[in-house]
Amino acid sequence: MLKLVKLELKKTTLGWYFKGAVIANLCILGFMCLIGSEEKTLSTAKMAYADTGSTVFILGLFVRSVYIVFAAVLIAKLVIGEYRNKTITVMFTYPISRKKLMTAKLLIVSGLTFVTIIVSELVLSAIIFKVNDYFHFSSGKLAFHALGGEIGAMLVYAAAAAGLCLVPLYFGMRKHSVSATIVSSVILMILISQNSSELSLANIIYIPLALAAVGIIIAYRTIRKTDQEDVM
Repeated sequence: MLKLVKLELKKTTLGWYFKGAVIANLCILGFMCLIGSEEKTLSTAKMAYADTGSTVFILGLFVRSVYIVFAAVLIAKLVIGEYRNKTITVMFTYPISRKKLMTAKLLIVSGLTFVTIIVSELVLSAIIFKVNDYFHFSSGKLAFHALGGEIGAMLVYAAAAAGLCLVPLYFGMRKHSVSATIVSSVILMILISQNSSELSLANIIYIPLALAAVGIIIAYRTIRKTDQEDVM
């Protein structure tokens, strides 16, 4: 399986993904700083960056939302696009199990999503905490050493996102539609990003975990059907 994953990575050009990740992280950083400066100007009683936990949570919300859409684009390229272009038929002629081939593709999607979310959250947290030392967005002290207490939550939410990002696979595989894959990921992103005083789906970990379970089931069913499908 590891060899298949390596072969898929060699075959797939991921330069766009990493360039997009850098641009997305810069945009998230700018947006986080903008929120902090606006709250500081308005002198609100309850600041979004009240402590390390709330700051990391808001940052994680933006990061996970972005990379769920990125994952949908990956699914569109690695899976849906190959069905549409019929290149998947060539791959299925190789003396390799179709199920293993599809599993390798989906492992790349979930694995990249998980790793980029964790790396992005850690790097952006460090930068935001440093920026806060000069501009004092937070009403309290944002200390990088306090980030250790948030690592567990980061890992759980990142793992949930790695499973949840497979949900658009269902919509894309119905008619091998790239647009359906990406649009469904955007809708999913909006749903899980709901966070207000009246409704807060974002901080209820059971919801992303439940959706992650749905994503894993969808991936499992897709892999099982691979041997039964006629892709000609």
